[in-house]
Amino acid sequence: MDESALVEALKAGDPLAPRMLIERFQGLVFGLCYRMMSHRQDAEDATQETFLRAIRGMKRFDAGRPIRPWLLEIAANRCRTALSQRGRRLGKRGIEPADEPIDPRPPSGDFEDLAGELERALALLRPEYRTVFILFHEQNLSYDEISQVVSRPVGTVKTWLHRARAELAEDLGRRGMHG
Repeated sequence: MDESALVEALKAGDPLAPRMLIERFQGLVFGLCYRMMSHRQDAEDATQETFLRAIRGMKRFDAGRPIRPWLLEIAANRCRTALSQRGRRLGKRGIEPADEPIDPRPPSGDFEDLAGELERALALLRPEYRTVFILFHEQNLSYDEISQVVSRPVGTVKTWLHRARAELAEDLGRRGMHG
């Protein structure tokens, strides 16, 4: 079933449509939530809430729009809300990854170490930079789609992506990860 048929089935109340929506997009939504939340249980909660909100809001969804960016927009909003609530519970603006000690050992140079270093460097980025980086490089969204997901102009998305890349390069360079 293509996306437009899936949207129509959801709007018509087809009892199988929610399961098809979840099966088709669960990996995509969970991937974004996990990268934003850095905690599996929180990501699972945000993913579940994303699908609940999407299914409830389907009647108002414009069937002419692609569903993927819309779902990711809901997911990013759920994650931002959860992160801000987590920050209030902790009495600060969120868990600041910069509080984590940086491993001073030089990398051994294998792929797992590079992937781990990239993960650590991504965790140090501001949440909005990390989000646009993930949406562009991992989810393969266009600037326009990312703009829709983060509710910011395309120019802001491009600036954030540029800053994310620059900060990642600087951080990885400091850690001796030259590419």
